[in-house]
Amino acid sequence: MADVVQFPPNRTPAPDGDPEPLWRAALGRNLRAMRERQGGRLVDVAERAGISPQYLSEIERGRKEPSSEMIAAVTGALGVELADLLIDISWDVRRHRGPGPIPRRRPSGPVLMAA
Repeated sequence: MADVVQFPPNRTPAPDGDPEPLWRAALGRNLRAMRERQGGRLVDVAERAGISPQYLSEIERGRKEPSSEMIAAVTGALGVELADLLIDISWDVRRHRGPGPIPRRRPSGPVLMAA
């Protein structure tokens, strides 16, 4: 079994003092950028994904944190690989942090080990 680690609830500040972007915000920005690069309309992508245009809009605006199934449906509707989306998100977060290595955080609370 894998180790279970508790991390502090606050987000790590970037070098400029701003907190790192939320996952759902980075996800939304990248999904919207992919859709717009393709010239796709929100309603068409939502229909292909099997979700409402309102829900897709909320995902793109970082208001909703979709399940992995919803993310797979949207990437499928866009015709992109999940791996490509994850790479784009990681670059998005990395740009926000600035250059240099990403510091590794040690857990500040207890570490729970599963046997």
